[in-house]
Amino acid sequence: MASPGVSFLLELYECPTDVLNDEALIRTSLQDAAAHANATLLAQQSRRFVPQGVTAVAVLAESHLSIHTWPEFGYAAVDVFTCGSRALPERACEYLIQVLKPARHRLQRIERGRELRIPNAEFAPKPVAETIGAADP
Repeated sequence: MASPGVSFLLELYECPTDVLNDEALIRTSLQDAAAHANATLLAQQSRRFVPQGVTAVAVLAESHLSIHTWPEFGYAAVDVFTCGSRALPERACEYLIQVLKPARHRLQRIERGRELRIPNAEFAPKPVAETIGAADP
């Protein structure tokens, strides 16, 4: 059976503190990640916390992108959820890895709604993969 959507859970470790605490950079990064994913950005909301940390969400026609940062740990958690076959969520993840500069990352792919009985093949499933890697120097 085909899946109506896919979630990518991206964990970024040992990122620069100043990058993870820069709300403007995080917002711009989500906008650019949506563009890299061939997704349609509908709305965006972000918040910088005191003394540190940023949470940002981009609402997409295809679903959403979100990021939550913990600068004190050099850590960011990213969710990229897209529906349909037009968006390329892997590209959003690749872009965010480049921008947020982790020393290492973990990327997990989860097909959503796998137990749904969808009669047509409108949704083109892709192979399920999980990667653990170090950022390119």
